[in-house]
Amino acid sequence: MWKYIGTKECNEFLLSLNLINCKDDKKYIKTIYSISNNIEKNYKIYKIKKRNGKYRTIYEPNLILKQIQKQILNNILNNKSISKYAKAYHKGIQLKDNAIPHINKEMILKLDIKDFFENISFLDIYNSCFPIEYFPKSVGMILTYLCTYDNHLTQGSPTSAYISNLVMKEFDEELGNWCNLRNISYTRYSDDMTFSGAFNPSELITKVRKMLYKLGLELNNDKIHIVYKSSSQNVTGIVVNEKMQVNVKYRNKIRQEIYYIKKFGLSFHLKKCDINIDSKRYLNILYGRVLYVLQINENDKEFIKYRQFIENLKRQCKS
Repeated sequence: MWKYIGTKECNEFLLSLNLINCKDDKKYIKTIYSISNNIEKNYKIYKIKKRNGKYRTIYEPNLILKQIQKQILNNILNNKSISKYAKAYHKGIQLKDNAIPHINKEMILKLDIKDFFENISFLDIYNSCFPIEYFPKSVGMILTYLCTYDNHLTQGSPTSAYISNLVMKEFDEELGNWCNLRNISYTRYSDDMTFSGAFNPSELITKVRKMLYKLGLELNNDKIHIVYKSSSQNVTGIVVNEKMQVNVKYRNKIRQEIYYIKKFGLSFHLKKCDINIDSKRYLNILYGRVLYVLQINENDKEFIKYRQFIENLKRQCKS
């Protein structure tokens, strides 16, 4: 389709994508080429400590690159469909959608993809997101450069999450179909894969390991967890043994704070617990946490009462 396309046509294609807000066509093209050819200079890199003591590298694009990536996400990537088994990073999907298929199952197997974003390569992204069927090759290459760092996907860019779903689409569909034939429920939330039902975990792990290997990915052997119904089955922070519920530690913390407010009053509670924010902001934060519990289980009568209690406090703060 693009066999006879030249530089002029490629530039016109780039202009049509509206990647930056610039009315000067020459300046627009010059900016896009300059950033894509010097991509490493347009990121701030820092590390944040994870719960296990290790560090996660974050690649934060500068303002203009972030604007470009948001336009790529909104104008190109969001128009591409992803697998129904992917339960993160797209509109209309909530955290509980990753948990619903695994409610009241005999066994849950949780697997993790090792160094997920870092091992999604430039070629993976080009082929999945900007292929020659829809983009001139040079344009597809430029768009891929604009979404990568050192030839891999980054944590911190607006485009990365959705790109990961597009790259994993065929994997998700093949694995999902394989699981369906065996009455196994499967979902993937970014690098976390969850399986539930009655099955041979060793067989499934071997299948997943082989499929990931074809993509240049591998399982994190330190994060293979099998949880039976006799224990608390947790899927992305949601307990699913019999019904969906936020874990007890999260709910108990809210219960404790509500108890102290009722016993001592809001102002004394904030002072006693050394909470250095104003009453309105604190109530908004606590209210959001209660709403999260009700989002997961809207029929929780206890937390419906907490919601009403906080709403009354918020009205008193306004008066």
